[in-house]
Amino acid sequence: MKSIKDCDVGEHFGNTLEEIRNKVLFQAVGEMLDTGMEFCQSHKQYVKSVLDTCSKKCKEDETIFETIEAYKKDLDQKSALLKEKRFDLPEIMSDIKEKDSFKQDLIQKIEKLKAEQAKNRELILSQNKANKDRLKNLNKVKQVFQDRLRLEIRKIQGEKLQFVFRNISHKNPDSAYTFTLRINDEGAYQIVACDPPLEQMSYFEQRLQQTNNFSAFLANVRKAFVALQ
Repeated sequence: MKSIKDCDVGEHFGNTLEEIRNKVLFQAVGEMLDTGMEFCQSHKQYVKSVLDTCSKKCKEDETIFETIEAYKKDLDQKSALLKEKRFDLPEIMSDIKEKDSFKQDLIQKIEKLKAEQAKNRELILSQNKANKDRLKNLNKVKQVFQDRLRLEIRKIQGEKLQFVFRNISHKNPDSAYTFTLRINDEGAYQIVACDPPLEQMSYFEQRLQQTNNFSAFLANVRKAFVALQ
């Protein structure tokens, strides 16, 4: 009886140990599986992160490569354009030089024209002054001859003056003896008509231009008209 009990106790103890061993084994395997699952999950997330990083890096690299290609293409175009311009450079420089020469020539012509205009302005002012002096002299002479010798001075078309002498002919005192005078572009006296004609008129005109003595000129013309009688 005692032997049976000992066998039962041994068997029970063995079963208990087996249960404990299985329990510990299952627990260890469960922990290992949990750890493995966590590791797998962590590894999966790490791999995903690495893949995302690689994908992003690839896209960035593609963008960089595209940018480099664009820069290279632009550089090639600019190099070709520069090469083309280099061949055109002598022609451009020649054109610039020609235009600069034309500019300098134009400046010289403008300066020359300004100098000529200034000279002409001075000449015009001088001629105007001389003409005013001549007109003033004519007015004085006119008054003297009008009062004493019945000389009439008329201003006619074309900026001309007509001098009309009377009291030349004793038979016909009212008969008119005339000559027409103007001041030319050079500011000199010029006889343009004479009625009746006088052979000496060219000489009188020359002396007038030399002496500018209009009173003597009128006196000589009157004497020549009187001599025709």
